[in-house]
Amino acid sequence: MFKLLEEAPDGTQRTLDETLAALRYNADGLIPAIAQQAATKEVLMMAWMNEASIRETLATGQVCYWSRSRQTYWRKGESSGHVQKLVEMRTDCDGDTLLLLVNQTGPACHTNRNNCFYNAMDASGLTVSST
Repeated sequence: MFKLLEEAPDGTQRTLDETLAALRYNADGLIPAIAQQAATKEVLMMAWMNEASIRETLATGQVCYWSRSRQTYWRKGESSGHVQKLVEMRTDCDGDTLLLLVNQTGPACHTNRNNCFYNAMDASGLTVSST
């Protein structure tokens, strides 16, 4: 489906069921989801979703991921209060990654940083940086 959409005109639509069936999940039925602050475009975090968590997120507007470590659904902010409200969900051109444009309340990272990408790497190694 995604290959056909490359040449499709703006406004072309597919049903949710068609789209979810065409997504390229890994062997565990998961797809990477990148959360980005809608207003600033800051990349906040990457987590995993499955079909059910995608459906729940789209239905409720509250972002729901699949926690690989806990093997359960993870509704962002359910324990911390740092919720993510969905503004828009997008797929990449191959259908193997999701982009979630969100309104983030509080820090996105469990370390209480704004985002999870605070480790800067270069040819000499890694430096922890809040910027």
